[in-house]
Amino acid sequence: MSETVQSSAAALLTEVEKVTAVILPEPMAEVVPLDAAPAPQAEAIRKRMSEVDLSNTQSIISFGSSTQAELQVISQAMLQDVKNKDVGPSGDSLRKIVTTIRGFAVDELDLRREASWWEKLLGRAAPFAEFVAKYEDVQGQIDKITGELLTHEHTLLKDIKSLDVLYEKTLDFYNELALYIAAGEAKLADVDSTLIPAKEAAVAAAPEAGQVIRAQELRDLRAARDDLERRVHDLRLTRQVTMQSLPSIRLVQENDKSLVTKINSTLVNTVPLWETQLAQAVTIQRSKEAAEAVRDANDLTNELLKANAENLQEANRTVRQEMERGVFDIETVKAANATLIATINESLAIADEGKAKRAAAEVELVKMEAELRDTLASAKARQTTPVPPAQG
Repeated sequence: MSETVQSSAAALLTEVEKVTAVILPEPMAEVVPLDAAPAPQAEAIRKRMSEVDLSNTQSIISFGSSTQAELQVISQAMLQDVKNKDVGPSGDSLRKIVTTIRGFAVDELDLRREASWWEKLLGRAAPFAEFVAKYEDVQGQIDKITGELLTHEHTLLKDIKSLDVLYEKTLDFYNELALYIAAGEAKLADVDSTLIPAKEAAVAAAPEAGQVIRAQELRDLRAARDDLERRVHDLRLTRQVTMQSLPSIRLVQENDKSLVTKINSTLVNTVPLWETQLAQAVTIQRSKEAAEAVRDANDLTNELLKANAENLQEANRTVRQEMERGVFDIETVKAANATLIATINESLAIADEGKAKRAAAEVELVKMEAELRDTLASAKARQTTPVPPAQG
């Protein structure tokens, strides 16, 4: 919630307390007749009796109607004000903000929870990034809805004040109707007890030629008297309806007062608490991720230390073993010596074998040389001997 909305809501708190503390007066229960009314009220009743002119039908028809004019002006102004408003019910905004908060699932941050089949199907985004994005979206929605709530609060405060005025004027109209009813009843009593008997006496005392006119006057008087009686009855019905409207106005006011109090409490107390909890959720998750990062770093450090220690042990073993070895291993020297002896013996054997072969070859060479010499000598003897002639 923006600081402007929060400061405006806090500033309206005094106004809310002021309008909710207003106690509206109670209406009078009964109509007080003229003879039982105190002097100021009796004077007011007589004043209204003077408005009735039995010879003027219009005065009877409009009897008591002038007091309703101001009430009609106030009612029409309120209706026009309602017509000009383009706002939804404030209850909808309260439900919206509750729905928005409930849609913010902190348990989605748990990386160890099993993914739903839908998440497995579509693949899950980075939980914390998605969580922060949803938090920012929720924060934006809260800012928007709290702005709407503040507008509703202003509207409701204005309505409550208007309803106060309407109640007061309706109550004045209700009390004024009591005065007119009392005035009408007093006028009827005066007509029944004074004017009609006097007119009846005038008819009886009139000469025969004038009796028709006097009788018509009596008839007109009685008709006017009946019209006045009907008008007084209508005023009684109007007063009854007006009396019923007073608790209705109060009920609407009480509902508006309760709603404006709830809205103000939501803006001043609840929404900041929600925002604090949401911010804590984000902060807690960040702390959790930081702790997990530290834990992973510590685990890696421990793994490196363990691996390095094992590597050091292995390297130390290798180095120490190599350090403790001679330049030549005795087994290697021994094997090399045996190989060398075998090589020498093999060389001697080969040399002896070569010597024997050479000796045998020399014998063969001498033999072959002798054979070659004998063969050459034989061939030379053949060449020097004469060839005998052929026998014919």
